[in-house]
Amino acid sequence: MSDRTRSDGEEFVAAADETLRGAYDPPMSLDTYVDRVLERPTAAASGAGYILAAVESYGTREVRERGETLDRYRFFDDPANDGEHAVLGNTRALNAFVDDLRAAATGRGSDETIVWIDGPTATGKSEFKRCLVNGLRAFSKTDAGRRYTVEWNVSGAGSGGGGSAASLSYGDGADAGEWYRSPVQSHPLSVFPEQVRTSIADAVDGDAYPIAADVELDPFSREAYDHLESAYRERGRRDLFSAITDRDHLRVTSYVVDVGRGIGVLHAEDDGTAKERLVGSWMGGMLRELDSRGRKNPQAFSYDGVLSQGNGVAAVVEDASQHADLLRRLLNVPDERRVKLDKGIGMDLDTQLIVISNPDLDAELDRHAERGDADPLKALKRRLSKHEFRYLTNRRLEARLLRREIAGATAVEGAGDADDATVGAGAIAGGDSGDDAAGARADPGAAPLSIEVRESDGAAVEREIAPHAVGAAALYAVVTRLDADDSPGDLDLIETAELYETGEVRRGDDAVTVDDVALAEGDGRNGIPVTYARDAVADLLATTADRSHPDLPVERVVTPTDVLDAMADGLADAPVFSRAEAAEFEGRRGPVAERVRERQREDVIDAILAEETVSTETVAEYVEHVYAWDEDDPTDRERADEAPDPLAMKVFETETLGRFDESDYRGTDPTRDVERFRRERVIRGLTRYAWRNRGEEFSVDDVDLAEVPELKAVIDANDLEDVKRRFPDLDPAAWADPPTDTETERVKAETVERLRERGYSRASAELTSRAVMEDVREEWPDVDAGRAGDEGPDDADRNGGGDPWD
Repeated sequence: MSDRTRSDGEEFVAAADETLRGAYDPPMSLDTYVDRVLERPTAAASGAGYILAAVESYGTREVRERGETLDRYRFFDDPANDGEHAVLGNTRALNAFVDDLRAAATGRGSDETIVWIDGPTATGKSEFKRCLVNGLRAFSKTDAGRRYTVEWNVSGAGSGGGGSAASLSYGDGADAGEWYRSPVQSHPLSVFPEQVRTSIADAVDGDAYPIAADVELDPFSREAYDHLESAYRERGRRDLFSAITDRDHLRVTSYVVDVGRGIGVLHAEDDGTAKERLVGSWMGGMLRELDSRGRKNPQAFSYDGVLSQGNGVAAVVEDASQHADLLRRLLNVPDERRVKLDKGIGMDLDTQLIVISNPDLDAELDRHAERGDADPLKALKRRLSKHEFRYLTNRRLEARLLRREIAGATAVEGAGDADDATVGAGAIAGGDSGDDAAGARADPGAAPLSIEVRESDGAAVEREIAPHAVGAAALYAVVTRLDADDSPGDLDLIETAELYETGEVRRGDDAVTVDDVALAEGDGRNGIPVTYARDAVADLLATTADRSHPDLPVERVVTPTDVLDAMADGLADAPVFSRAEAAEFEGRRGPVAERVRERQREDVIDAILAEETVSTETVAEYVEHVYAWDEDDPTDRERADEAPDPLAMKVFETETLGRFDESDYRGTDPTRDVERFRRERVIRGLTRYAWRNRGEEFSVDDVDLAEVPELKAVIDANDLEDVKRRFPDLDPAAWADPPTDTETERVKAETVERLRERGYSRASAELTSRAVMEDVREEWPDVDAGRAGDEGPDDADRNGGGDPWD
């Protein structure tokens, strides 16, 4: 190129060149391809093996679902498309699908299986299909995932006995030197005679992804092969196979796996005869032009059926109940790995069959169940390997899904850090909001969303979905999916949802874990789908709320209460719910609203007391002193810097915790109650194992104090009593419009500003803090009374209303 600067257009063209340069291999000879296969067997893996290799190429991460920690394949997070079509949840079903692939790839008796993805609407089945396509397409563009087929050129071979050299041109009069690709992505190894293919398979090192050595050439390619064989046999060539597969006639080329090429998809609206939908159709005009020797020429076939397009990788039948007539015809495909174009023309297949359906397919398959062994669908049902997709029962995942539905937010933000795997206790209620992105990673339900909405006059207006609004909708949807009559143990619906999300529910000093209870089998099969919650929020965004403020656009804020009211009020008119379901789901709104109010209250009180909050460092220093003080702990090593400080412990326990007073000490020496508190509450909060197995450099900093429930309670121990104690002149009743130069005015201004730093807008901070103060004003006169009536050192309510170490 000359010295002139590239134009923007040239830069884009250059970028496109670079993108495509890495997506394909240059055409190669057959022997070069065989060398490639011997070096990298995935290049010739079977359809099931190829999908398995693609899935495993992205590795795994840990997640928590139904309270259990599972390994999840990152492939299903749609990393190739930035998570846009990630399959949220349903990890057990996805892992079972991968197990089917592995069994089919290795031929362990499951290679005849038809995978069946089943579940109600909006459970992620369509996302599964899109994620599968995205992942396979991206994998095929990598060196490790290249997929290959053959191209033919019969020019220069003479007429032989099979017609002119132009016979591969589909009768269009194209140049004789043109190359024609196999219309069904035939494996290059299928060119070899069967015995040689077997020898190649035996020579491949490793069996993780066995190669496809048991398929013949497709009918189109067979026409080319037979034409070349006839021509060179007439010439007396002794190296007949070498002549047929000469680089001038045959070349191996890579292709990008996509719908129509390696992936066949049969949609619900596709019509035609069974043969047309499965394989393709004969083209009458071309039949007349290409008819040879009184038979049908396979070059006059369309090869646009789901099996033809999916040969080499996968064939997917969407909404299978709409194509129930095809399922019986599919029965022999995995058995025989072959399908017919016509009576005398068959085609070998290598494809993983996947059918996707709503629960109505069950009814279709059971039409003849009463006939027992005479059921004509019995053999098909044995072939189907069912994997049930359910509605999410993890509020955190549901919130991610709802954010994606509302605003197109990436579904698995932070998946690379396995953030779904480490959800601390209490996450059911929310977390730090931060900005939209950071808040979504910390807790997608607590984080706000900003949506640009176009009004009737064409003007674009920014609308805010307030913090916890998405979480409220997610929690409401989740609790409707739980079986109230079969709740595990004595847990209520909110606690069950927390159990599913975090793996445990705290009850004072005790914790109920998933190992302690029997989870309901039916959870997730019914309930409010994410699409219903999405539509409720969309309707709210399209209208303004009936409220106002002289300075703030509070009418443009969608609050958690708005969302819960809209979801509950619309149940009776929604056609997807029966009357009984609508009534039952409406009754579950109350506990959700109460939990959301608790989270809003925590946010506001934390913001009020932000400067007074006990830091992790302060708690860590106190814990170091307590361990050094404990006479049972082996601290007599030379660690002089760890000598306990009695005064520091006393000050922390009396002033910071408010747990004891002067009467509980003799100077700085603790009484029995203080000693018991330190040993039974503090030391038990940390595992003795972690302490006693420390190295010489061990510090309490090696323990994440925020994950120890007893210590977390202190770090986060901000409550109404603390507010009253630290701001005695605060008046909750005046919060909406505080008088000038009052403590209420100052505290409110600082609180709103801190809420803004944590993700709220001024408008949503105003609305939320008003609602919280309206709730607490009735409690305000009783705060001191609650503290005054609780003087005994053995009582657990020294801090008024509850022990933070519990």
